[in-house]
Amino acid sequence: MSPAPEAALPIRLTVDDSDSPSDVVDALFLGRFATGEQPFSHSSSIDRVKKGFSLLPPGAKVLRAARDDDRSATLAEGEGWTLLVSRWNRGADVTVTATTEELSAQVLKQATEGAEDEPEPQPENVTMGFWYVSPRRGPHRTTRQIAAGTWDEVRPNYTAPVADAMDRLMKVTPEDIAGRLLLLHGPPGTGKTSALRTLARSWRDWCQVDCVLDPERLFNDVGYLMDIAIGEDDGSAKGRWRLLLLEDCDELIRGEAKHTAGQALSRLLNLTDGLLGQGRNVLVGVTTNEDLERLHPAVVRPGRCLARIEVGPLTRTEAVRWLGTEEGVARDGTTLAELYALRRGTSPASVPDQRAGADAGLYL
Repeated sequence: MSPAPEAALPIRLTVDDSDSPSDVVDALFLGRFATGEQPFSHSSSIDRVKKGFSLLPPGAKVLRAARDDDRSATLAEGEGWTLLVSRWNRGADVTVTATTEELSAQVLKQATEGAEDEPEPQPENVTMGFWYVSPRRGPHRTTRQIAAGTWDEVRPNYTAPVADAMDRLMKVTPEDIAGRLLLLHGPPGTGKTSALRTLARSWRDWCQVDCVLDPERLFNDVGYLMDIAIGEDDGSAKGRWRLLLLEDCDELIRGEAKHTAGQALSRLLNLTDGLLGQGRNVLVGVTTNEDLERLHPAVVRPGRCLARIEVGPLTRTEAVRWLGTEEGVARDGTTLAELYALRRGTSPASVPDQRAGADAGLYL
């Protein structure tokens, strides 16, 4: 049997009261890999682990087990391999080091095979991916079931010209794709994010939709951008398209972006129709609160956009029809966020000023 992991650790491990037992387990796991005793490693992330699933392969000997408030870590070993299981909520990371590449892959498969717990399929939901940079794991993608209405259900939330443009967008198929950029612009609270959720449902048979939670970092971190460009197919068939959603990217695509955002704008455009996007079926959806006149001309040039839709408030007539009453409806139109607030009985005075660039959040 191999020596204990702490005996193999090639560095001095110093801990203080800011470190947890789980941190110690993480450090011990690296020992045999760092010394070269077990130079091969395989890992896997599981978003939803079946209840009661240990993630330990047959014959595993547990060396350490630590549990914090929101995380647990288990260190185990077998003949020629070491395994670390890090768990949080329903998710887990499993990493194996071993004396051979084949052994590390085999042990990982034994530990994780059948562990994924698939949620009950719900017709009104759509699976959406979320990309972000984790301090511990680097670029990472997780998936969630997102509630999304059908286009027929949410169409009354949009003023007539927007609804007409959305009619065409919802019916797009891979054969219809010309430009790779989808641009929704307009005041906060007008329903841009809601429209994108519905679009994800309408396109789910041929397009995987991922939301980038930290777009300001994406185009300033080449490694992160490459991970996004390569993507994760999520078990889908080869050739399936992907739509990357970047919300509230005003600084990235406004007219002075070339000066304020450095190479970020260039990399965005390269992802849509440059070398970076070649060979990848990638669309990029961007929402912004900027007026069209303030956007960079390179972003809105003909041929680059699959769709370019200005999402504005409903007219007074449309808003009254939506709400069922004239009470609280502004003469010059009302945003979707304001209408929902009025329906809930919230005073219009307490609704953030949607036309002044106030942050309306991700709901609408």
